Amino acid sequence: MSKFKLPQPVNETQRQFIRLCELGGGIGGGPPRTKVQELLSTDGKALNRLAFEEMQDALNDNPGANPWHVCFAMGLCWGRLAQLTKPFIADAVDYLDTGSHTALKRAEKCHYERGPDPINQSLHGGRILFDRVILPKTLPDTIRGIARAQERWLSPILSPNRPPYIGSWNATAMFMSALFAQPSLAATLVTRDVMLPPGGPIHKALSLLHQVNVIAKPPEGSELDDAPVESGSIYANTGLIEDVLIGTADTSMLDIHSGLSMLGTRLPQSNNWF
Repeated sequence: MSKFKLPQPVNETQRQFIRLCELGGGIGGGPPRTKVQELLSTDGKALNRLAFEEMQDALNDNPGANPWHVCFAMGLCWGRLAQLTKPFIADAVDYLDTGSHTALKRAEKCHYERGPDPINQSLHGGRILFDRVILPKTLPDTIRGIARAQERWLSPILSPNRPPYIGSWNATAMFMSALFAQPSLAATLVTRDVMLPPGGPIHKALSLLHQVNVIAKPPEGSELDDAPVESGSIYANTGLIEDVLIGTADTSMLDIHSGLSMLGTRLPQSNNWF
């Protein structure tokens, strides 16, 4: 029996995590850090294999589209703001490019339990940002290039009049998507040069790791994806992901990030994601 109060598991990653906590042997009676790292790395890699395929399919299905628009749309899907379907990606990209009201209304139909408003507001806010921020015409093929693009994107988001629903998730998910578009490049991200989405399941998982003494500090900020962006907390929480990565081999920040998604999600369907 674990000494820690843990939520009921909804997938195999969480069940294995509970077993590690019951095993103990780590700091303060927590799970062995190396075993937790191995779990997050293995399951994160498994989830990422699917993400790499989904990202490549989206780019292939929208030839000639602004790749940043495709990345933004995919970010909405991975944040569970919209269903991942070919029509949604096409309509979202169409709206971001042309401002088509018809495309926006079609895209809104691909919502989850939060309804159409997050899609409407995210795409509207995204279109405003794409008008304000000049990004490279093609996705950068270096970590530094993606980091520079992220710096440009964050500048207007950090202002008090940030576009609607451009919170911590929409501020960062597009750049995670850009990494998923380039698996070889993604494998080289081993520091927090590119800030990764911090909210929702990631925040919950980092809180769990702190509770069981795998990391020394709890995550900062809010777990709400649409909360005002705090660059300091995003940077700090990406640093916690880097902390979990330290000491692993053949593992990237994206691997750990996706492993944390599996650990922190409350979606029962996550049991069948890979």
